[in-house]
Amino acid sequence: MGIHAALAVHPASGHGAAARIADTVAERLRTAVDRLDVLVANTVEESRALMRTSHDAGLDVLIVLGGDGAAHQGVQFCANHDVALGLVPAGTGNDFARALGVPGEPLPAVDALVAALRSGARRRIDLGRVGETWFATVLCAGFDASVNERANRMRWPSGPRRYDLAILAELASFHSRPVVIETGTDRLELDATLVAIGNTRFYGGGVPICPTADPEDGVFDVTVIGHATRRGLLRMLPGLRTGNHVTHPAVRTFRAASVTLTGNTWPAYADGEPQGAVPVTVSCVPGALTVLAPQ
Repeated sequence: MGIHAALAVHPASGHGAAARIADTVAERLRTAVDRLDVLVANTVEESRALMRTSHDAGLDVLIVLGGDGAAHQGVQFCANHDVALGLVPAGTGNDFARALGVPGEPLPAVDALVAALRSGARRRIDLGRVGETWFATVLCAGFDASVNERANRMRWPSGPRRYDLAILAELASFHSRPVVIETGTDRLELDATLVAIGNTRFYGGGVPICPTADPEDGVFDVTVIGHATRRGLLRMLPGLRTGNHVTHPAVRTFRAASVTLTGNTWPAYADGEPQGAVPVTVSCVPGALTVLAPQ
């Protein structure tokens, strides 16, 4: 039986990059599948309705052309309907695609997916769960979530520079707060700057905040930055891009299958999408998602 695939296109991703290359991407994918539905949607509701229509017709694989926001919507659908997910990165951050080893440019990524479709290369990975929502990368609360919130409001610049500027702007007003972190076996109370709960390594356009996170080990990697002054945070920032922040005395890391945060009202973000505020509980669900596995 042949492969029935759908290509979900969010035209606004990457300031229109997704729309510009959608036809080329579809043309290349058609060489490896028997049926390709092209789903172009400008809203989450439109996108989900189109996905459901494809699913009713026997969908096997959903390929998302866009950034982390579009990938996040694809994760919700695929995890809930047992459909395999493939990613063609065309957004600002592309952190989930980066974590899966997908080539960073759209057309090489498509070629890798075509090879995976032909060979049948797939793997199952863990997902995080917060309430009714799945997440694939990192749930963050504290300074990094506030940066995310600010970056989402910014229209310039694009790419990782947007996060860098949002960091500097947020530093002016941010201060650490008390937080309680519970894992079922341990309880930690401290003044903290941020808590990052990672299913995969990256957020913020390539920052390896949880540098050893593995989406196939059944647990989260948790990075906690304790009390830090603005000057201390500024000194720590260069290390974030390399993963060296984990050696800083103010940083603690541990692994856990579930994490509850209480003690303040920080905003919480997962996959770069708002998830309300602390208190929040997240759990790791092993093998929740099938992904195409480009070599």
